[in-house]
Amino acid sequence: MTEPILFVVDDDPATLEALAAVLERRFGADYRILADASPASALARIEQACERGEKVALVVASETSGPDWFVRVRDLCSGAGRCMLVGYADARAYAVSRRAIALGQAETFLLKPWGHPEERLYPVVSEMLASWARTALPQPAILRIVGERWSSRFVELRDLAARNSIACEFLAHDSAEGQRLLHEMGHTGRLPAVIFRNQVLGDPMNAEIAEMLGGHTEPEGGLYDLVIVGAGPAGLAAAVYGASDGLRTLVIESKAPGGQAGTTSMIRNYLGFPRGISGADLASRAQEQAISLGAEFVITREVTGLAPDGDEWSVALAGGSAVRARTVLVGTGVSYNRLEIEGLDALVGKGVFYGPATMEAPALAGQDVFLVGAGNSAGQAAVHLARYAATVTLLVRGTSLSMSDYLVKQMGRTDNIRIRLQTALVRVHGQRRLEAVEVRDRMKETSERMRAGALFVLIGAGPHTAWLAKMVQRDPQGYILTGPNVIRDARGEPPWRLARAP
Repeated sequence: MTEPILFVVDDDPATLEALAAVLERRFGADYRILADASPASALARIEQACERGEKVALVVASETSGPDWFVRVRDLCSGAGRCMLVGYADARAYAVSRRAIALGQAETFLLKPWGHPEERLYPVVSEMLASWARTALPQPAILRIVGERWSSRFVELRDLAARNSIACEFLAHDSAEGQRLLHEMGHTGRLPAVIFRNQVLGDPMNAEIAEMLGGHTEPEGGLYDLVIVGAGPAGLAAAVYGASDGLRTLVIESKAPGGQAGTTSMIRNYLGFPRGISGADLASRAQEQAISLGAEFVITREVTGLAPDGDEWSVALAGGSAVRARTVLVGTGVSYNRLEIEGLDALVGKGVFYGPATMEAPALAGQDVFLVGAGNSAGQAAVHLARYAATVTLLVRGTSLSMSDYLVKQMGRTDNIRIRLQTALVRVHGQRRLEAVEVRDRMKETSERMRAGALFVLIGAGPHTAWLAKMVQRDPQGYILTGPNVIRDARGEPPWRLARAP
């Protein structure tokens, strides 16, 4: 296979030669380093490479090429990283790069001269190449899963693998390769079949898969200072702080670390990551940090109840076991609300998805994709999907978007993203999988049916607090009451007994 291309563009011959040489030394074994002093010539060469089916991994070019030049690169090879070279202490160039990054034309910048490459140059380039490789290069499969392609469990396992960053090969049970693998493993039992090395499990529980891969599914036991229920960003942060203060800390997660944030393709407004970070990568780093400080993680286990046990708490787990804790922190987060739309439930996992389902994006190349939602999750998903789909249409019931300004601007600069305000999804169509959506313009009072390759629903949210029963006061929607709301919204519950206010 031809090595992916790392393209360097700068109109200063000395800078061009030096940058190409320093990149060749570090990355030349795995990438072809191409250089060009002319933006027009470079663009033509990039276009020719894409037409030949060659992979362009990263383009590093002087800001003098212009923001529109970077947009052309994005349009030619949407997956390639785009980095602006900016002269040191050049205020005008810095302003150009800052605006280009904010609008999604470029992804980051590099200063020239770059000093010692190990300090400023290589880390930025390595991070961008790693980000590109995660989605553009085939990953060696750790698990192989054979099942009915559009069955709900098969789709659920795909989502579980993606959220836990497990590289998988998914094979239809009626395909030649799927049949060959089942025969080779001697498996005639239930599907989906999950295969790891020489082991095969038929329609296993999530905990069985985790155990097969060496995951920790049972707590060590004893008394914990802090038990955290849920490993979303809040739970992971609590684990880091609790463990760093010497508390015996246990985190219990039913699905995958990261929560909803873990499914986000790119988070750009998180402190400390100027070039952005994927939700999965952020969750992985946070979990690694918490473990290094002594926190214990139990995955694929669900908490089913909470009860006082003297001066301690008993946290009940699915399966009948329990753990003891001095303090319990609830970080179970929320789930996207379900839509009551004719035909929708039957197509979940078959072209209809709740949440961003980022792993589905590459399979949607050239298709028309629809999203329902107006918040940050919908905006982030739209930008990510636009790299692959022919068109991405955001369906918004209200009169405006409710997402961060940087996402609004980024979508506005992405040609294949369309936003339809005051538009409601009223029906979906399809037999074995989604084929079309029907929407209604609430202003014109007209309906329209459109072909659809996929539909993503990212609206509203409901809290995961039913397991708390009457142990903790909640509002009618299930959200836990805090502060003065405990007193104001007690709704007949026993009065607050402590002298201090909640």
